[in-house]
Amino acid sequence: MKQAVGNKVVLIGAGDVGVAYAYAMVNQGTCDHLAIIDIDEKKLEGNVMDLNHGVVWAGSRTKVTRGTYADCEDAAIVVICAGAAQKPGETRLQLVDKNMKIMQSIVGDVMNSGFDGIFVVASNPVDILSYAVWKYSGLPSNRVIGSGTILDSARFRYMLGELYEVAPTSIHAYIIGEHGDSELPVLSSATVAGVSMRKQLEKDPTLEGKLEKIFEETRDAAYAIIDAKGSTSYGIGMGLARITRAILQNQDVALPVSTLLRGEYGENDIYIGTPAIVNRRGVRRVVELEISEHEMERFKASVAALREVMAEFF
Repeated sequence: MKQAVGNKVVLIGAGDVGVAYAYAMVNQGTCDHLAIIDIDEKKLEGNVMDLNHGVVWAGSRTKVTRGTYADCEDAAIVVICAGAAQKPGETRLQLVDKNMKIMQSIVGDVMNSGFDGIFVVASNPVDILSYAVWKYSGLPSNRVIGSGTILDSARFRYMLGELYEVAPTSIHAYIIGEHGDSELPVLSSATVAGVSMRKQLEKDPTLEGKLEKIFEETRDAAYAIIDAKGSTSYGIGMGLARITRAILQNQDVALPVSTLLRGEYGENDIYIGTPAIVNRRGVRRVVELEISEHEMERFKASVAALREVMAEFF
C-alpha cells in the first residue's frame, strides 16, 4: 500500500453538495490534491476545468483532477457526497434504502484500492450511512466521520446571532441527535458572548418561546431551501471543508459530527450527531455535553428514531 503523499483528498460525488465542497476546498487551499469521482464524466470534466481555472486566484495551488478509485490508495481522506438526493417533502430517513446500496458499492471500491485513511460521509441519512460505511469498510470507528449536525449547528448559531446582534462565531451552541426531524438544541450549555443561555432563560422565561421558534426554523431550513432551489449545498459544502481542515491540520477542535457512541449519553453502537474532538487521526474522543433532563428525553427519542430504521438493515 502506498503512503499518503501530502494532503490528498478524494471526493466521490460531484453533485451540488460535492461541487460546493470542492469550491470551498480550492478557495481555502486546504489540500494539495483534490481528485473527484463522479458517474457523469462529461459534467465532471467541466467542473474540474472550471475549478482549475480559479486556482490562480486562490490562496494556494490546489491540484484538481478527474479521479478514479485508484486515487484512493494514497489519499488521506475520502469524502462521500454521492447518493440519491432528497426530494421536496421527503425526509432524510426515507432516503436510506436507496443510498445504502450505493454506499456498499462505493466503500467496496474504495477499500479494494488499498485505502487506509479517513472517511468523511455527507450522504443522507448521514447517521445511518456513516454507521454503514464503518461496517462495510472494517476501519476503526474513529476513522469514519459523518457530517452529523455541523450544518444544523451552524444554522442555529447564525439565527441566534441575528436575534442577539452578535457574530455567530461568538455564540457557542450545538444541535445534537439525528441530522433530521428528531434533532434537538442544547440550550443548557449554550453561551452568547460568554454569557450562559441557561441563566438568561431563568431570568426571562419568555425567551424560551423565541428560542424554540428559532430552533424550529433551524430544523426545517433544509425543506425551505430545497423547495426554493432544489438542494442545500453551500452551507454543507463549507461544513465539510471545516471537518477536512480539522483533520489535515491536526487541530484537535470540537465539531458537531456524527460519530460512534460508546457509552456516552448512555448509548452504544449508534452513529449520531454530537460534539467530538477531531484531529489527524479522525475522532479523538466524543464530547458528552451536560444536558438537562428534558434535553435527554429528546435525545433518547432521536436515538430511538434512528434505531427503528437501522433495525431493518443491521
